[in-house]
Amino acid sequence: MKLQPFIVTPNDYDPPLNVLGTKVTVLASSAATQAYEITIQQGDDGMGPPLHYHDWDESFYVLKGQIEFRCADKTVTCLPGTLVHVPAGTMHGFRYGAGGGEMFELTGQGSLATQMFTAISNEIPPGPPDIPKVLEVLKQNGVTVVI
Repeated sequence: MKLQPFIVTPNDYDPPLNVLGTKVTVLASSAATQAYEITIQQGDDGMGPPLHYHDWDESFYVLKGQIEFRCADKTVTCLPGTLVHVPAGTMHGFRYGAGGGEMFELTGQGSLATQMFTAISNEIPPGPPDIPKVLEVLKQNGVTVVI
C-alpha cells in the first residue's frame, strides 16, 4: 500500500481521549503513517502516568506549563520549549505541574501508544480507576508499569 500525504487541521481532530485524566488528541496513528504516531497531551496539576516502559521510542516537546519528567534515575522539571527523548525500554513517567500543561508527543516505529490510549479511554471510566483493570489494559498494549 502506497502512503498518501495528509493534512490534519484542528477541524479534523477527533475528540480527545480521556486517558486517566489526561486529554490525548491523536493527530496521526501508526495506521496512518505506517511508522510513527503523533499526539497532543494535556493534563491538570498532578496528573500523569505512573513509571512505566515499553518497546518504542517516545519524544515529548513541552508546549505549556511545567512538567516533571522522570527518565531512568533522573528527574527534571521541564518548561515550554524542552524536548524529552525516551529510548525504548527506558523507565519513565511524568506529572503535570501547577496549572497543568500540554505536550506534543512523537513515538517511534512499532508504537502501540494510540492503540493503548484508545483502549484506556474506552475501557476505564472517569473517576477513581480500577487499578487491576488499568494494569491489564496497559499490559495488553505493550506497556509495563513499574510498581
